[in-house]
Amino acid sequence: MSKKVLAICYTQSGQLRDILDNFTGPLEEAGIDVEKVNVNLKNNYAFPWTTDRFFSVMPDCQLDIPAELEPFTLKQTQYDLIILGYQAWFLSPSIPFNSLMNDVAFKALLKDAPVITVTGARNMWLNAFVRVKKLISAAGAKHVGNIALVDTHANPVSFVTIFHWMLKGKKDRYLNIFPPPGVPDDEIKRSKNFGESLLPHLLNNNYNGFQDELNAQKAVVLKYNLMVIETVAGKIFKVWATFISKRKNKMPWLKVFKYYLLVAFWIGAPVMLTLNAIFFRFTTPKRIMARKQYFLSLS
Repeated sequence: MSKKVLAICYTQSGQLRDILDNFTGPLEEAGIDVEKVNVNLKNNYAFPWTTDRFFSVMPDCQLDIPAELEPFTLKQTQYDLIILGYQAWFLSPSIPFNSLMNDVAFKALLKDAPVITVTGARNMWLNAFVRVKKLISAAGAKHVGNIALVDTHANPVSFVTIFHWMLKGKKDRYLNIFPPPGVPDDEIKRSKNFGESLLPHLLNNNYNGFQDELNAQKAVVLKYNLMVIETVAGKIFKVWATFISKRKNKMPWLKVFKYYLLVAFWIGAPVMLTLNAIFFRFTTPKRIMARKQYFLSLS
């Protein structure tokens, strides 16, 4: 009997679905039954975003507040493998993904099922991944693999291009100077290699060593500087979200957060990285290794 695989995600631009399609391509070629489902919110977000709407979701993202999903149906009541596609919004799992993971029926489907997580991100996905792992654990699923594809350009460059994409809806070269935003096309196509590695594990119902194979294929790459930024920023974002959520009129404070983010990115982060390099990067190797393991471990 053919294996049953579910590849489910929320996507606005279609990028995450492209990644999942390439990843599951080798499975389909081998005759595996891959069910592809896109979920949406009942009150879905328009794409492209407006600036105010984009920043308005920050508190609910950080505080893990779900929204009502648009009803969706699945063909099976049990799957041999579930592939969860997710995005990181404001260093958190996106509201649609968090809503899916809090859906009672879907949580029941996840129980005892092998799960692989896949994200397509600008570059900061670590804090979101930690929280995704907790959601998977809470559902009683078995986390057997993780893939994180990112924009491979420099952090300042991707910061500019992601806003061009999100606010204009165009995945083109901004000002004809900057590279196209998002995960590069060759990286998306490279997802097929991960699917080829997955196939024998799926057929044998044995995922031992699968994540090691993915790591060797650079399906997950952790950059030290971004880890440092995320470690600090994740705590600060939580403070902002808690503060703003308690305000009766949130919009003025969301605008303040927007300008804070710009200052923090262009001034605060370089200063923080400089101080970290002086005092910690080369003097606390065990601490750094433990921190990397915390972010990368599936458990």
